[in-house]
Amino acid sequence: MHSHADTLLRPDDGDALRQVLRQLHGRSGIPVLFGGQVENTLLSLSQYIGVRTAGLRGLRVRAETGLGGRVLTTGRPAKVTDYRSARSITHDYDRPVLTEGIRSVVAVPVVVSGTVRAVLYGASRGLTPLGDRAADAVTDASRQLAAELVIRDEVDHRLRLLDAAQGSATDGQQGVAPEELRQIHAELRRIAQQMPDDDLRGRLLDAAQRLARPSAAHSAPGTPLAPRELDVLAQVALGCSNAEAGRRLALLPETVKSYLRSAMRKLGTSTRFEAVVAARRQGLLP
Repeated sequence: MHSHADTLLRPDDGDALRQVLRQLHGRSGIPVLFGGQVENTLLSLSQYIGVRTAGLRGLRVRAETGLGGRVLTTGRPAKVTDYRSARSITHDYDRPVLTEGIRSVVAVPVVVSGTVRAVLYGASRGLTPLGDRAADAVTDASRQLAAELVIRDEVDHRLRLLDAAQGSATDGQQGVAPEELRQIHAELRRIAQQMPDDDLRGRLLDAAQRLARPSAAHSAPGTPLAPRELDVLAQVALGCSNAEAGRRLALLPETVKSYLRSAMRKLGTSTRFEAVVAARRQGLLP
């Protein structure tokens, strides 16, 4: 039997790393960009833009070795203007770096909850070293990737709760309380709206929809609601006011009120409470 954790697999974080590097290249024009993910204090380079040789491909960087190893250890950005003569780092990786012709390098950690999860590098081959603007651009990219990983981690957490709840129900155990299931449903929908990846957003919304279905095992098909109408109704079902729902969904209170009125009209109800009850009966909310 496949769980929700199996059917809603986390996308490869390397894809997010590659996308961030591509965007960084387009914005900054830094000639050489590369990076990789960290696992068990070992950095494995996997993404590259502008490299000319195979030396950096698949390179594994240990903590405290080279520029990347220094970043792994300190959790802070580091830069050398002339790699060959730099005394602030070890030279364990001189052969691949110098063969590539790299002279100036900046390395920036991607930190999530105090842990270095990846490292991004920007480099140049010319005599003019990378300046503060380039270093700031790489730092901004690292923050962007960190924010993406935070969202993915939260999604994983919510899906594990969902999987545990459904597993308990299958085993005849008490499982997670209905109120917690409703919170998971609302959070999955809220997080989905923040995802730039269309495929992942769709799968998150599908998971939220599946979570709502058990409450409507013997009901007719649900009334179609617009995604934002259902987002608002999910927050209202948790007891949120219009202002609270707006803060959670990054909407103005008046916009929340408009979506709520539209949902009530489609559901044929006249109050917030009746709308929530009707949505649950139709399997739109857990």
